[in-house]
Amino acid sequence: MFQYLIRRLLISIPILLIGSFLVFILVASAGDPLAALKTKPGVTAEQIHSLSIQLGLDQPILIRYWNWLTGFLTGNWGVSVALGEAQAPVYTTITNALWVTLRLVIGAELLALVLGVAVGVFSAVRQYSIFDYIMTSVAFLMFSMPIACVAVVVKNYGIQFNDLLVSLHLQRWLTTAGPPTNGFGHNLGQVIVNYTGTFLLPTISLMTISFAAYSRFQRASMLETLNADYVRTARAKGLSQARVIFRHAMRNALIPVSTLFALNIGAIIGGAIITERVFGWNGMGTVLVKSVGNYDPPTLMGWFAVTATVVVIFNLISDLLYGLLDPRIRLG
Repeated sequence: MFQYLIRRLLISIPILLIGSFLVFILVASAGDPLAALKTKPGVTAEQIHSLSIQLGLDQPILIRYWNWLTGFLTGNWGVSVALGEAQAPVYTTITNALWVTLRLVIGAELLALVLGVAVGVFSAVRQYSIFDYIMTSVAFLMFSMPIACVAVVVKNYGIQFNDLLVSLHLQRWLTTAGPPTNGFGHNLGQVIVNYTGTFLLPTISLMTISFAAYSRFQRASMLETLNADYVRTARAKGLSQARVIFRHAMRNALIPVSTLFALNIGAIIGGAIITERVFGWNGMGTVLVKSVGNYDPPTLMGWFAVTATVVVIFNLISDLLYGLLDPRIRLG
């Protein structure tokens, strides 16, 4: 297992380097990061030239990439060049946004995974039952709904629920405009109420499509596993239905879902743009939109590097889980 881990890390490093170099070239050739500053009244040519030298824009592309790479590895990710955010440290911007997104995404994905696996397994065991038909219809409905519609509808119902609480002379519970800036409270009860009220609506929005995907993948994988020879052998040996399902069938049926989970985590960390915008969360998706709109190369490169690293890490975790789920897979 340790040798496999080292091999995968050694393979991931050149992949990240090649990917970062290609993205750096694309970002650098997309335009002039100081174009907006040049049109700003009161900015002299000497100031533009000095800032260009400070950012290394006067150097060849290979030297600029090497400077960025060594700086990134040592924690110096550069500063923003966007108007209104100039000189803001990219490291602080990205890490704060990543923490916001991770708090939102990890909980939503874990909840979607647990519910999706449970529903998928039960649907496969009770194939063509009323429950199976209902959950199949629900999954297809979730797949067909754009995340923007889901987020807006969920937020609207949250606002209506808060209005209902106010009409009953109670305090609003559900947060519809970002996490609180002053914490979740001072005692355990207050923390639990504020924490659930803050995360409930965006979590429901994010987990909708993921739940549909996990449940359908788990159902299909479970049906295939239930018809495998080793499962029929386990039943012929007189093992109980629960032992056959959870000890033998479900364990192997989780392999495709674990791959989907790893890929989905990496994609949704950088792609939860709509949900973050609807609910006012300043996470990775919001940073990407702002940096693209303002053409901010240092922030774009920091966003890509962090997102790519997260994707590699979760894919590595997924591969390591294979050996735990199916002993027939040899990782060493």
